[in-house]
Amino acid sequence: MSYSAQPVPSLKREPVIRRLAATDSIDDLTSLLHRAYAGLAAMGFNYTAVDQSADVTLARIADGLCFVAEMDSTIVGTIMYYPSGTKGGCPWYDRPNIAKIGQFGVEPSCQGTGVGALLLQRAEAEAALAGADEIALDTAEEAHHLVSWYGRCGYRFIEHAQWDGKVYRSVILSKPLHALNAS
Repeated sequence: MSYSAQPVPSLKREPVIRRLAATDSIDDLTSLLHRAYAGLAAMGFNYTAVDQSADVTLARIADGLCFVAEMDSTIVGTIMYYPSGTKGGCPWYDRPNIAKIGQFGVEPSCQGTGVGALLLQRAEAEAALAGADEIALDTAEEAHHLVSWYGRCGYRFIEHAQWDGKVYRSVILSKPLHALNAS
């Protein structure tokens, strides 16, 4: 099965990007992740966010900073920022001064509208503020649309990883933050 993006409306206004609040529903955030990753699941990729429980969402949030995109009082996207020094599980992630992102998803009706780019920029800014040299992420090697999008956002290939329990090989992608650190 191939993935084909559906046309999406352009944003009439930008979403608010903010930290996840204690009053935000973890169940709702988990449901958003399930919807955001449904297309990847249909492609055969068993990303954690495809079917993780609210407890797993909460555990993943506990290790870093969770940012959300909100429009009309509804969360339409999320990204996790993990500072450098956080256990990563692959050689590149374990290097000093490498921050990482994960648990990144956007409501399907908002994909392609710039919400994801705003979330990614917020995580990158956080990493630069913290003094990280680079920010990295992983995705399925065969998720060509994602690998290509990250490339357009300035990420480059570093290495492969095979995570326990995953049916796909991942690529580790990383972006230097020198320009952001100089700002």
